[in-house]
Amino acid sequence: MSRDRAAILLLLGAAVLGGCGSGGDAAPPAGETPEPPLFSQGTDDAPQLPGPLGFPEAATKNTTRVPGTDAVVDAAAVALATHPSSTSSTRPQAVTLVDRRDWAAAISGSQLTGAGVRAPILLVDGSRLPTATGQAIARLKPTGVRDLEGVQAIRVATPVRPQGLTSVNIEGAGPAALARGIDAMHTRATGEPTDAVVVAPLAAPAFAMPAAGWAAKSGDPVLWTSQDSLPPDTVAAIRTREDPRIYVLGPRDAIGDGVVRRLERLGDVERIEGADPAANAIAFARFRDADFGWGVVDPGHGLVFADSARPADAAAASALSAAGSYGPLLLLEDGELPATVREYLLDIRPGYESDPVRGVYNHAWLMGDATTIPVTTQSRIDSLLEIQPVDPIP
Repeated sequence: MSRDRAAILLLLGAAVLGGCGSGGDAAPPAGETPEPPLFSQGTDDAPQLPGPLGFPEAATKNTTRVPGTDAVVDAAAVALATHPSSTSSTRPQAVTLVDRRDWAAAISGSQLTGAGVRAPILLVDGSRLPTATGQAIARLKPTGVRDLEGVQAIRVATPVRPQGLTSVNIEGAGPAALARGIDAMHTRATGEPTDAVVVAPLAAPAFAMPAAGWAAKSGDPVLWTSQDSLPPDTVAAIRTREDPRIYVLGPRDAIGDGVVRRLERLGDVERIEGADPAANAIAFARFRDADFGWGVVDPGHGLVFADSARPADAAAASALSAAGSYGPLLLLEDGELPATVREYLLDIRPGYESDPVRGVYNHAWLMGDATTIPVTTQSRIDSLLEIQPVDPIP
């Protein structure tokens, strides 16, 4: 079995813990091979594990891994985790299909992932439907977006047409035009544009990654700019709003002051920035302005971790920020935990005075297999999320 297929099966609940639900010596159904017991008897009469159980790589007490070998598998796994699809009520309305190489369109497509459309990101490969994506679509069986005439697949500049699904294609010449088209589709589905927009740097993908989860949670679009020039499509998307609030994501070497001055002619502008991608993601996680921003400055939150070298994982993970434990994206560097992220996790670490049952908890999703995020890094994150006893305030 390939590692990609194993990743999908893991989130379908297929034998993560082989045989742990069976009991006694009941015979398997005719023609089926019996699953091994959770423990087998060793020669010294001590119970022994029959083989790898998936832990701690699959999960620890405070982390859950989406174990994809690439963003294609990660996206399929997240779609199934957030939309188990065992009943009609747990199916998505649609899926959003984006080319695996077009990370910017995928991040903008995250706007369609949350409330109003509920179309998780799935990735295609040119004109090909990858196996993981096809398996996910077959399981998800989208119900159709009523306000989009029952569309089940929203294609973002891709020729791929999933068999049996009604689809619509968003076309545009480049990321800025596609982001504008995605925003127009979201407005069509929800009935009105959002008040706020995020403008992200097209030439600095790691600085743009945190915008995906917020777009999924809020429905705010992720629009694009170069360092020194604001695309006309970005201007046009902003102008569909009255008195827009514009949030620029990234430092001056990613989005220059000239672009900010141009944006100030369109609405109120505020820059959210950090010196490097990890610090930038933390700044966005902490930021709050009225109803915009995560404002995660205290314990009791969901978090998502991805590596800064894999920008498409931000889009693949976006549905995790729009459901369940809702939370911002934080970034690792080459699979390692930057000091700034460690300090941030310590700052929001949960604590309790007398009984941890009465406390609040942090939980993290990790995007990628152990070659992307090593188990050692996972263990460090797990430890930093653990609720700790604290002395009562006198």
